[in-house]
Amino acid sequence: MEPITLIITALVLGIATGLKPTAEQAVKDAYDGLKKLIQDKYNAKASLAALENKPDSEVKKESLKEDLTDAGADQDPEVLEKAETVLQAVQEHAPQAAAAIGVNLKDIEAAFLEIGRVRSTGTGVNVEKGKFTGGIKIDDVDAGGRNASPNP
Repeated sequence: MEPITLIITALVLGIATGLKPTAEQAVKDAYDGLKKLIQDKYNAKASLAALENKPDSEVKKESLKEDLTDAGADQDPEVLEKAETVLQAVQEHAPQAAAAIGVNLKDIEAAFLEIGRVRSTGTGVNVEKGKFTGGIKIDDVDAGGRNASPNP
């Protein structure tokens, strides 16, 4: 997974999981750590707040992706480590969260995994026991039919 995609995916999964009242503390802590680091180090409070308000918005994701890339967060080992921590916490404590955004990952160790736009009424992408060293790009998935609508 390319670094900026890793960060955005971790943030979206952290929002989808960590902000729920029933979320596991490990997920909340991991998400809060990543969020605080990005806010403090890259002054991204407004962009993160916008994403938290509309985590399904491609516009909000792309805006934050651009802001973080421009600031160099995608090259920051500390940010990448915290993003990995969020993904691991979600994988361990709330694996159903990945399915909620159209992706279901288990036992994944990546050199890179890039997933494009996934419009899904179910699991659009399902990776079990990955382990990639330099590959896998899943592009424009539409699992539920045209535009992920049950009535195409």
